[in-house]
Amino acid sequence: MSDKFKIAIFSSGNGSNFEAIVNAHIPNIEVSLLFCNMKDAYVLERARKLSIESLFLSHKDFDSRKAFETEIISRIEKYNIQLIVLAGFKRILSPFFTSHYEKKVINLHPSLLPAFTGLHAPRQAVDYGAKFSGCTVHYVDEGIDTGPIITQGLVEIDDNDTEETLIEKIHKKEHEILPKAIQLISEDKCILNGRRVLIKS
Repeated sequence: MSDKFKIAIFSSGNGSNFEAIVNAHIPNIEVSLLFCNMKDAYVLERARKLSIESLFLSHKDFDSRKAFETEIISRIEKYNIQLIVLAGFKRILSPFFTSHYEKKVINLHPSLLPAFTGLHAPRQAVDYGAKFSGCTVHYVDEGIDTGPIITQGLVEIDDNDTEETLIEKIHKKEHEILPKAIQLISEDKCILNGRRVLIKS
């Protein structure tokens, strides 16, 4: 039996962060599963090329959010997952799901939370005239992008930046901080103290 720290990555899109995690070769980490809810998502092809097992379920095939999430839990239970990483997963998980995996779900958001929550965060930052943006890895709670922050990465917004160029900058920073956050959690170095996440040295 493997003694590695087992993670599942949930993604709905291109999957560059999924690939960055796999290729980071984080010590003691096993990427056990990719879960995807969009049948045409390129991340499924990335998983095939990287020889990572994938599971596809469309939320459209279920009558309710709870039924969809119940099926996900049922399907992934056998993998003994210790951490679920939401990396470009375009579906809000309900408290039913997050309470089942309490403190075992993290999300990557393309802004410096608590600024610019929700959809199109880079566009929000450019439109607002912000001078800096970045990305945040946080624990998932019952709110939207409101969970305790584990780590953040900063990028500067230039005067000529567009939504697209800012997204490109943020992606590069995401590929740095997300594997580091996963490693910290796997090494039991993240201590929750109320809203604060204390990092043990």
